[in-house]
Amino acid sequence: MKFSLATACLLGTALAVREDHLVSRRLNKRFIDDAGNYNISFYHINDVHAHLDQFSKSGTDCTRPEAGCYGGYSRVKTVLKETRPSHPDSLLLNVGDEFQGTMFFNFYGGEKIAETINQIGFDAMTLGNHEFDRGDDYLGEFLENLTFPILVANIESDNEVLNRTIKPFHIFPEYDLAVIGVTTDTTPGISNPGKGTKFNNPVAAVQNTVDLIRSTTNITRLAAITHIGYEEDQRLAKETTGLYLIMGGHSHTPLGDFEGAVGPYPTIVENKDGEEVFIVTAYRWGEYLGYIDVTYDADGKILAYHGAPIHLTNATAQDKDLQEQINEWRGPFEEYAKEEIGYSNVVLDQTTCQEQECLLGDFVSDALLTYRLNASTSETAPAFALVNAGGVRATIDDGPITRGEVLTAFPFSNSVVEVTVTGELLWKVLEGIISGVNVDNGKPVTSFLQVSRGIRIEYGPASANGTDNVLVSVTIGDKSLDKAAEYKIVTVDFVAGGGDNMFSTPFENLVTLDAVDEVLVRHIQATSPVDIALDGRLTKVSRCKASRAVRMERARRAKRN
Repeated sequence: MKFSLATACLLGTALAVREDHLVSRRLNKRFIDDAGNYNISFYHINDVHAHLDQFSKSGTDCTRPEAGCYGGYSRVKTVLKETRPSHPDSLLLNVGDEFQGTMFFNFYGGEKIAETINQIGFDAMTLGNHEFDRGDDYLGEFLENLTFPILVANIESDNEVLNRTIKPFHIFPEYDLAVIGVTTDTTPGISNPGKGTKFNNPVAAVQNTVDLIRSTTNITRLAAITHIGYEEDQRLAKETTGLYLIMGGHSHTPLGDFEGAVGPYPTIVENKDGEEVFIVTAYRWGEYLGYIDVTYDADGKILAYHGAPIHLTNATAQDKDLQEQINEWRGPFEEYAKEEIGYSNVVLDQTTCQEQECLLGDFVSDALLTYRLNASTSETAPAFALVNAGGVRATIDDGPITRGEVLTAFPFSNSVVEVTVTGELLWKVLEGIISGVNVDNGKPVTSFLQVSRGIRIEYGPASANGTDNVLVSVTIGDKSLDKAAEYKIVTVDFVAGGGDNMFSTPFENLVTLDAVDEVLVRHIQATSPVDIALDGRLTKVSRCKASRAVRMERARRAKRN
């Protein structure tokens, strides 16, 4: 049975009183009953992405409180101060991706993030892929400033500091409980770890660690913090044994009983032994603080739970001391971030960029193409621009556009590049992006795409249930893609370098041009007020058309062979 947070807190207080009485008579620990059942609370947060301060719904700075302000670590601190005393047996866990996303990271790097999360008092943290964006040495410096364990069971590294600061699990002896951490093994393709840092299969790493803990200690109560994504969390649950609680991150998945949630909190999946595994995650940016209270039996299985993600809104007070610090840190960059560079009559939406054509994806792709067309002759002009949707991070609201909004939407310091590809390679690349599997190496493509004017792509579902998209047609200019031709395209250095596994072979000797955010600022200034609409450059077609196109492509390949 589920309870509201308020009810959970009351129940927790009542339970604490009752069990404290039992402790004084015959037990050594609170929350243990005669059958050996043990109650513990978990608070968890993931994918904060440098949102130390409150933000608008789009993820940019909250400049219009009347429209709603969300998150911010000063609100997290308030909730913990108000509720954690009634849960004396509890852990506060961070599921990664503290780096990258606002000016707090662009300006200070990891310095203020480390100071904040130390002050919050996490008990343990796993790493997200973005923690590796500035390389192993930079991450090592960040980790050395943290005051709690860093847990990643599926990393092997030749970096001395990472080896010293990262461990696969941590035992909390006061609770007879172990926490295991893992991060996504796609990190080398979507971030910048060193060549000597390897990411092993998370499922195998978790199972091996569970087996190690259970075979070498008396610990039966286990939990995992996993920066691998909601779908992978479910696969992890199904393919392992001995683990019954997973607190996840990476996919920015909203779970709970509220509008927009894509699944229940917790999501319950059966493991290889047919036993229930409880999966929770807390959306993104710190808008929610996850909270779940579970009862473990003597074998480490979960008998009961209650709790829900806590929504951090204007109604949640901000801790005064921490908020004063955050406000002070804003000083050096606030004037720069507040500079108005243009105006938009429309919301440049980012929320659908990973699934379909989106307005901000159109806008930035067109900006990159225009930038290069202005510097080209008719003979050297590129055909179109392509960006990875994963690099488009936050919506730009209608109204005045600030420099800070641009940096929040495009925080990765990517640079513009031009590459020339054959039509055959381009078709394979697009086929891999649409299907989600690289045609050449068979590995997942970890981002959807957004494209500029100059190209139109049709794709559709390959199966009756609407899954497994296939590429149907590609039109460049006013002609169908010619596999024997060559095309010059504009993209970003991350994609051209093999990022998100879009290109299986990275381009070498790239000449990097201007930074994406600077190109976009100039484009906004030149086109303000921005007033655009979706135009169908990425179009999803019917299954019948998709199936017919696939049959024709297979026939062409068979004839060629």
